[in-house]
Amino acid sequence: MSRREYAVAVIPGDGIGPEVVAEALKVVKAAASIHGFSLKLTEYPWSGDHYLKTQVLMPDEALDEYRQQDAVFLGAIGDPRLPIGLIERAVVGALRFRLDLYVNLRPIRCLADHLSPLKGKGPKEIDFVVCRENTEDAYTGIGGFLKKGTQDEVAIQEMIYTRKGVERVIRYAYETAKRRPRRKLTLVDKANAINAHDLWRRTFAEVGAEKAYADVSTEVAYVDAAGMWMVKNPESFDVIVTTNLFGDILTDLGAILQGGMGIAASGNLHPGRVSMFEPIHGSAPKYRGLGKANPLAAIAAGAMLLDYVGEREAAARIEGAVERLLVSRRISSVGTDSGLSTSQVGDLVTAELKAQAAKA
Repeated sequence: MSRREYAVAVIPGDGIGPEVVAEALKVVKAAASIHGFSLKLTEYPWSGDHYLKTQVLMPDEALDEYRQQDAVFLGAIGDPRLPIGLIERAVVGALRFRLDLYVNLRPIRCLADHLSPLKGKGPKEIDFVVCRENTEDAYTGIGGFLKKGTQDEVAIQEMIYTRKGVERVIRYAYETAKRRPRRKLTLVDKANAINAHDLWRRTFAEVGAEKAYADVSTEVAYVDAAGMWMVKNPESFDVIVTTNLFGDILTDLGAILQGGMGIAASGNLHPGRVSMFEPIHGSAPKYRGLGKANPLAAIAAGAMLLDYVGEREAAARIEGAVERLLVSRRISSVGTDSGLSTSQVGDLVTAELKAQAAKA
């Protein structure tokens, strides 16, 4: 069998980003060795440090290079020494909008009972996926200020939804639901207060009426109620599709249901094109260089990347290794309180991968 190679752009980024990326790549390379494929990694310097040294943000030419690769792997972006949002918009925003990564895919899965913050709820109840629209809504930057800095200041930010943008993420969510055993899809909106969300309701119903999705059961929920149900009855959800703003909020709540930001990973997808994968915990600058950051979220993002490029068996092996380590409490938590260093966690996952491969 010919050896498969995947080209991946790597942006370690800020804060703990380089540390967790190093461990994620250690695990991904181990999985590649086991499963007979390789990675061609190209590292890019975009970060707060790079900007402070050079005054250069991520240029358009970098996006052209990413388009020639299979995936982008991002560590974390954000530096408190810079104006709020400057580096985030230049890197994360540019990747999402300029590469048209219209799905933010967030698995919400609690891997071990002791990680759950909810009484009586664990791995059986907390297992769903959020499909967040990723390129529209209030994040497009349409708006501005009038009389800024005065007592009469006005600030306007427009929520923008297009039929194309809404339909394609809803269709992706239906396809996701079809592949899951429960085949259930929930639309989360605020149609009772935001008139524009009628577009979401109508599109959701029209796509759902297609014969291809006849076996997918559906329901709708207002975002405030959905937040309550995620805590009270997380087992009621299988796949959620929602707006950019609401998805941003609900997926952070979902991360806590998993056990914390230290295990939460996401894919920023344009199916069939280069897509970007990242942990969602941010740069956590106070832990930079201390070797305390838990890399499990970055490792989970690496598994998502492998699944996306077609190496599903390798991705499942990584996910299984992480789950066994958490269930057995060899890794006791997903935060900085596990008693393990960043590299020790990466070594444990790598060793578990190799041990299971030897038994296969």
